[in-house]
Amino acid sequence: MEYTIIHAPERCRFETVVEGRTAYVEYQRTCNDLSIIHTIVPQPIEGRGIASALVKAAFDYAREEGLTPRAVCSYAAVWLGRHPEYI
Repeated sequence: MEYTIIHAPERCRFETVVEGRTAYVEYQRTCNDLSIIHTIVPQPIEGRGIASALVKAAFDYAREEGLTPRAVCSYAAVWLGRHPEYI
């Protein structure tokens, strides 16, 4: 399933709303890196690939900006391990 993901740079996050609930990844950006520090998907909408879509959107943005993707949160670390093309 595809989700409409919005980049909210003023809040340092990528987010989507599903069934009235907001899921998001929060990041920190430095000169050379983009680190995902939190991946939040409310329990009622878990298990639908939302976290994966959000992490992908953030790391796609990092690529576009020439930043190195980094994963601080455990979910993003697992995601990077499954997608070595982003490392």
